[in-house]
Amino acid sequence: MLKFLIAEDDFISRKFLSKFLSRYGECDMVVDGLEAVDAYMLSMREGKPYDLICLDIMMPKIDGVKVLKAIRDIEKQKGITPDKRVKIMMTTALGETQYVQTAFEYGCEAYASKPIDTAKVEEVLKKLGLI
Repeated sequence: MLKFLIAEDDFISRKFLSKFLSRYGECDMVVDGLEAVDAYMLSMREGKPYDLICLDIMMPKIDGVKVLKAIRDIEKQKGITPDKRVKIMMTTALGETQYVQTAFEYGCEAYASKPIDTAKVEEVLKKLGLI
């Protein structure tokens, strides 16, 4: 069973992603970047890491790009190799390619613009070898 973390401050987007992804596994949901980092750390401590984290770029407290960087830094510190690290998909309503570019530089695997297209997300899950 797959384990997902959805970090999204918009209620409708959060519910939508959760409803879609729950077909494939268990979903945890958080509403800001700080909670996302905490949930990631907790999953690592419990030895039950996430298979995929969906990060909204624009979130309160810490934005998605900073969360992505923090997670990748933690993985480096723990000596987690790129093939073993958590898969991260950025979601955004913004057409701001600079954020997406930065996210890919920091090591996200995929990107989906809102409104979320389930066919596209499914394609991403397949491409990442999750389903």
